[in-house]
Amino acid sequence: MRCPYCGSLDTQVKDSRPTEDSAAIRRRRICPDCGGRFTTFERVQLRELTVLKRSGRRVPFDRDKLARSIQVALRKRPVDPERIERLVSGLVRRLESMGESEITSEMIGERVMESLKQLDDIAYVRFASVYRNFREAKDFEAVLGELGPRAGDPLVEDEDDEPLPSHRAGAAPAEE
Repeated sequence: MRCPYCGSLDTQVKDSRPTEDSAAIRRRRICPDCGGRFTTFERVQLRELTVLKRSGRRVPFDRDKLARSIQVALRKRPVDPERIERLVSGLVRRLESMGESEITSEMIGERVMESLKQLDDIAYVRFASVYRNFREAKDFEAVLGELGPRAGDPLVEDEDDEPLPSHRAGAAPAEE
């Protein structure tokens, strides 16, 4: 492995251990020439994937680019980094096991959105706003409508389908 600091090809492995999900091996390395220390990860790759972009260009699949885009969507959200790594590993495994060596960027984006929707609503909306290129507030409204009501959310209507009183500041209570 080439040293990222001095470019030497003679680096030594000081420690190896599996990651939390055992999907990769984490190796701590040291360069005897400059003394630099760095970490590498070794992962199983089932097949070489090529991404077919909307423009028609073909580019090699980049796991790190996928991980970065998911991390940007999850920035400042209360999600454990290990869960993010498991999500990325799971997405890559699903893409590799599809049997296709060429996948569309749309397919990757939709799979990421499905995963984020289950993990964190805010990250889902952030990713969707970039992926779907939102231009107006109504674009956000449409995605928020996809989320639907969640357990614990205040009900909008009661069992008789009558509107409940508004709880906004200054709203008068409904008369019965």
